[in-house]
Amino acid sequence: MTSPDEDKNKAGWQDGSVLDRSGALEVRLATTEREVEEAQRLRYEVFYREMSANPTPEMRETGRDFDEYDPICDHLLVVDHDDGDKIVATYRLLQSDGAARSKGFYTAGEYDISAMLRAREGQKLLELGRSCVLKPYRNGPTMQLLWRGLLVYLIRNDIALMFGCASLPGTDPAALALQLSYLYHFHLTPEPERVRALPERFVSMNLIGKDQIVEAEALHALPPLVKGYLRTGASIGDGAVIDHQFDTTDVFIYLPVASANPRLIKHLKRRLATPS
Repeated sequence: MTSPDEDKNKAGWQDGSVLDRSGALEVRLATTEREVEEAQRLRYEVFYREMSANPTPEMRETGRDFDEYDPICDHLLVVDHDDGDKIVATYRLLQSDGAARSKGFYTAGEYDISAMLRAREGQKLLELGRSCVLKPYRNGPTMQLLWRGLLVYLIRNDIALMFGCASLPGTDPAALALQLSYLYHFHLTPEPERVRALPERFVSMNLIGKDQIVEAEALHALPPLVKGYLRTGASIGDGAVIDHQFDTTDVFIYLPVASANPRLIKHLKRRLATPS
């Protein structure tokens, strides 16, 4: 006879909502409106209370970060079962079919992705956004579980390309010259696949000469999420964008799934075939 928790866990594997586990942490998809609202509260806590983004009056009143894209997205969650099933990390995922049925991709407000969409016509694409992790959980195990969950999602949904905006804290490019220049000189997406910031929002990333950059120092200065993208095989679009609402400087992330770590993909495919 199984316990209620075991029954719940088994159901999660069977309906596809559970993507991976590590100890008390579980990465899964939100399956209820309440879970989506809890993810929005986590986003508000991180973006607006901790990082000083500028909420709308409605967001401030509800204590949630939300917009018109939330209803058409999947919401990836990391849940801590040792702390009352608390949601400690989240990602917002928008597939190309959902974008086609609504107002398109959020990223199109910052970058010209039209050529990329034409080149990838007929393929499944995934836009990543609103990634955040509660401060006490910003460590290797949580980030690794979040990444594994994301890659399992990609495999299950046959995604060919994931992309989106990643944020560096602050809105002064000069203060981020090392990080932006490193990304420009060492990780720029090759032509003709390169995506560029919209002309009216374009901020040059080429602020320091390549020969002046100490790679280890620059890599260390990047946010963990951006480093995770690079380690997985991502490249960067041309031009940064200042986001005054979130008090960040955004860069474009371009990651064909074929470029992802092949050993990790193979391992996850084996696990998907025989989930424990």
